[in-house]
Amino acid sequence: MLGSNYNEAQAEVIRANLGLDKPLVSQYFIWLGNLFQGDFGYSHFTSMPVLKTIMGRLPITIELTILSVLIAILLAIPLGTISALKRNSRFDYSASIFGMLGISIPNFWLGTLMILFLSLYAGIFPSGGFVGLSTSFTGNLQSMLLPAIALGTAVGAVAMRMTRSSMLEVTGQEYIKMARAKGVSNRRLIWRHAIKNALIPVVTVLGIQTGYLLGGSVVVEQIFGLPGVGQLALEAITNRDYALLQGTILFIASGFVIVNLIVDVIYGFLNPQIRY
Repeated sequence: MLGSNYNEAQAEVIRANLGLDKPLVSQYFIWLGNLFQGDFGYSHFTSMPVLKTIMGRLPITIELTILSVLIAILLAIPLGTISALKRNSRFDYSASIFGMLGISIPNFWLGTLMILFLSLYAGIFPSGGFVGLSTSFTGNLQSMLLPAIALGTAVGAVAMRMTRSSMLEVTGQEYIKMARAKGVSNRRLIWRHAIKNALIPVVTVLGIQTGYLLGGSVVVEQIFGLPGVGQLALEAITNRDYALLQGTILFIASGFVIVNLIVDVIYGFLNPQIRY
């Protein structure tokens, strides 16, 4: 915090202000007590309350995460289902190539390519910055779409491969074969009997990947100039603002827990036999 040019007196003042002169156990319980009272401390760099700073950035990261997951679902479920139903066809091979590319290409490189071709050359999307929903719905969508695609493509590729694998497993089970033997149409068989069971592992993968999206937004928000929690965490690292960094990490970890709780609830809707 003080840089390389500091004296011991200045360091003592910082330690006293942050409570670092107390025993480690006492520091933890003081921090925990403050946390339950909504006191996340103050940013050493801006002197602003950490909670207020994070709450100002959080809606942007939440919107980016929701859009990324929607893009991932729109890619994964149709592609994975059709690939399984048309196994070893050209469509299946093309979808598999997309899956490998989606997993292999880092999201920051994909984001940079999209800025280069879709923003600078084609001029379809802005190259960066954020427009709030209250200002312009269209402008907001334009500013969020490229970063959401950059984040959502890798998640969609992983979920697509899981959807294909799960559909192949479900459609090979005895109850599906029995229904097919009774003359149930393929469309009814897929949408009424197979898809719900096939989606359970896909939802698990999507839940885990959504948690990673919250952490992965650090780089993508920085590339596209989105002032979200990810960019805030990067600023905190750069400024050695430990209170702010601690707060952002806590929010990202809490988001991971909330997403997994939502996944558990979705299990119950997909298969009523699953109850906790």
